[in-house]
Amino acid sequence: MAKQTMPSGTAHMMPPDLQKALESDRVALAAWEDLTPLARNEWICWVTFVKKSQTRKEHVKRAVDELKKGKRRPCCWLGCTHRTDKKVSPSVRAILDRRSKKLRGKKV
Repeated sequence: MAKQTMPSGTAHMMPPDLQKALESDRVALAAWEDLTPLARNEWICWVTFVKKSQTRKEHVKRAVDELKKGKRRPCCWLGCTHRTDKKVSPSVRAILDRRSKKLRGKKV
C-alpha cells in the first residue's frame, strides 16, 4: 500500500524533522490531521522560523507536545509572514520592523 502524504500548510511544505516527529506519535499525528491548512501552516512556520538547530529541535518537540494537549496554534507566535493570501497586519509589521532595526544595529 502506498504511503499517504502528510498534510502541509498553505505557504510552507512539511519539513522532514517535523514529519518524522509527528509520524512517531499517533496522538500528535491525529491532532495534526485534524488541523486546518492555515493552522498547520502556523506550526510549520513556527518550527522553521528559528535560526539555531537546537531551538528548532525544541520547537519540533514542543509542537508535538502541544498538539497532544489539544493546542491548535503555536502560543505567542506572530503568525506566518510568508502567506501570500493576506497582508501582514499593522501590529505584526511594527514588531517585524523593530526586530529588523535591532538586527541592523548589531555588529557582526
